[in-house]
Amino acid sequence: MKLKGNIVDVEHRNIFKGEITIKDGKIIAIEKKDCEENHFILPGFVDAHIHIESSMLVPSEFAKIAVNHGTIATVSDPHEIANVLGVKGVEFMIENGKQTPFKFNFGAPSCVPATSFESAGAVIDSDDIKALMEHPDIKYMAEMMNYPGVIYDDAEVLKKIEWAKHYNKPIDGHAPGLRGDDLTKYIAAGISTDHECFTYEEGLEKLQKGMKVIIREGSAAKNFNALIDLLDKHYENMMFCSDDKHPDDLLLGHINQICARAVAKGNDVFKVLQAACVNPVKHYNLDVGLLNVGDDADCIVVEDLKDFKTLQTYINGELVSDNGVSKVKHVEFENLNNFNTTKKEVSDFRLASKAKEIRVIECLEGELITNEIIATATIKDGNLVSNTDTDILKMTVVNRYKNDKPAIAFIKNYGLKEGAIASSVGHDSHNIIAIGVSDEAICKAVNLLIENEGGICAVSDTKEKVIPLPVAGIMSDQNAEVIGKQYSELDKMAKQLGSKLHAPYMSLSFMALLVIPALKLSDKGLFNGGKFKFTDLVVN
Repeated sequence: MKLKGNIVDVEHRNIFKGEITIKDGKIIAIEKKDCEENHFILPGFVDAHIHIESSMLVPSEFAKIAVNHGTIATVSDPHEIANVLGVKGVEFMIENGKQTPFKFNFGAPSCVPATSFESAGAVIDSDDIKALMEHPDIKYMAEMMNYPGVIYDDAEVLKKIEWAKHYNKPIDGHAPGLRGDDLTKYIAAGISTDHECFTYEEGLEKLQKGMKVIIREGSAAKNFNALIDLLDKHYENMMFCSDDKHPDDLLLGHINQICARAVAKGNDVFKVLQAACVNPVKHYNLDVGLLNVGDDADCIVVEDLKDFKTLQTYINGELVSDNGVSKVKHVEFENLNNFNTTKKEVSDFRLASKAKEIRVIECLEGELITNEIIATATIKDGNLVSNTDTDILKMTVVNRYKNDKPAIAFIKNYGLKEGAIASSVGHDSHNIIAIGVSDEAICKAVNLLIENEGGICAVSDTKEKVIPLPVAGIMSDQNAEVIGKQYSELDKMAKQLGSKLHAPYMSLSFMALLVIPALKLSDKGLFNGGKFKFTDLVVN
């Protein structure tokens, strides 16, 4: 097989007319040659950090869509399913992904549970990390979210890191806002990347201290604008990722969109492609071709180097996408789950109080970090309640692995004027998270998810809509087109109920993520992520 066109040699910063000869899945020749074809042939895009589960698709269904956007590989942290099902969940992701031509590169989840301040469905300890590190399909140790554990020399955390070093596999970081001496110690432990930078200054310090910085632009967390100006001088040590990509967004684009935005801002196209295609392969030592003789024939054909519209995608010489039509086939799989809680009563969400002021989670558009604000409490019949006028709404996290009393807090900037929304996609332990205007609405939404053993939903006084997620309570057994349409409709309903957020469900899924400051809610209570300890809801 031969491919003709403008060949983009990213590593040598050269573009030339030529012909690529492919045999048995390998590139056996690249020759300069005049041809009529004006499209561009380049290495495929690699998402340098993603949780496939957040697309609500199993790996094989994710691959079907990603190849249409020129993505040929991912560096995937199966942290989400691991928190539900443990090592069994990691094995499910690997085996499902291996049944496609797509190049999934899974890591060993380092923080299951993410903290001791929440209830997860499983535990992965240092012995499990050792076993995973021995696995040839595990390419790295996934994000070390417990950065306080690293800084304060937690023995179990350090054991996990040592096993990664023993097997000579990279260690991913996760340290939002970490600076100064604490950052220096974190890096010295062997942690090599960070995708959580949210300011230029933070990104620059991490680069200067030897870290690889991954620019994240996902469905909820969007750090492109803050970090892209670092690319010009630091492109050799930067990569692109989505981290979390909801199905409706994935249908529209992937890493190709980040590349287009970077070029539109005036960045050198070779530096952009270095970050998007080359750096992840080299940093993680991936079995992914980079358009060299002898490499696997992993490449894409794009219309231009401006919008990066993908015309064809090849993996190991196999045409897997042709003019927007995916050739990745459906894979049969078993629905695994872990859902062991019973339906709740409205009284479970009541919180008797005489408080004058309360701590409130301030949700921020496009950010995973939150603020802690102090607000006047609203009390009705001796119970703390939502106030739609001030947009201070009641929030709950319900343990889905056993019957426990729901945890209660309050949140600002969701904007709901009616009903409630809920999700069993709740990073990292994937308990049920709900926000609503009344205890009755919250209870209705929570019970809808319990009935379905996982999903996302919206309820009003007259209507309810749910997307079941029967795979671990976090993924669908449907394809992207089906789940993408359902998600768009549910997103629309949430906004009809009043939410002003761009991605209300993606943002909701991070409101229990304790390892990202400042204020979050776990099934065990309100948590200060800066001080890494529980805090009181009531101020006075």
